[in-house]
Amino acid sequence: MNDAIINNLRRHIEPTPEETAIFLSLAVAKTVKRKEILLKEGDVARQQFFVINGCLRTYTINANGKEHVLMFAPEDWWCSGDLYSFLSGQKSVNNLEALEPTTLLQISKDNLDILFQQAPTFERFFRILFQNAFVFHQNRINANLSQPAEGRYELFTKAYPDLESRISQKYIASYIGVTPEFFSQMKTNMFRKKS
Repeated sequence: MNDAIINNLRRHIEPTPEETAIFLSLAVAKTVKRKEILLKEGDVARQQFFVINGCLRTYTINANGKEHVLMFAPEDWWCSGDLYSFLSGQKSVNNLEALEPTTLLQISKDNLDILFQQAPTFERFFRILFQNAFVFHQNRINANLSQPAEGRYELFTKAYPDLESRISQKYIASYIGVTPEFFSQMKTNMFRKKS
């Protein structure tokens, strides 16, 4: 477990052993079951989650009760479910659910503030993490506005190369903004074009 998080941290910072020990003392390992809700709309996002194994999905539910998948968080991804809620303390408009049995490392907002005081190197790590999340979501919005469904699907496969075989097709359809029936037909048509 520690190897996965340390490798993730080292992509952006080189924490000292003491800084790593502080981080690990403030983070908590957690195992969640498939379909377990980690954040519910109307609650405040108070945790950052690092996925060691498994997969989470962030989604919203519209006024008609239809779910819209905003992002997935498979292994080696960080997720809060609602970054705006996490940073502002406002109520979340999103939900966060485990799609598979999932092992996480979580750090609370309060512990993150302690971490920044005791190991300031981590401020840089989380700044980069939050910037990357902003860029990811900005690109996702732009793709939804400018790409046809096939283009959005190709972007999904690039962002999540190993995920399609693990999760329900209805979640992928929701992520790219189409019905499951349309998604199935679109994939059939794309396969025919390649043949």
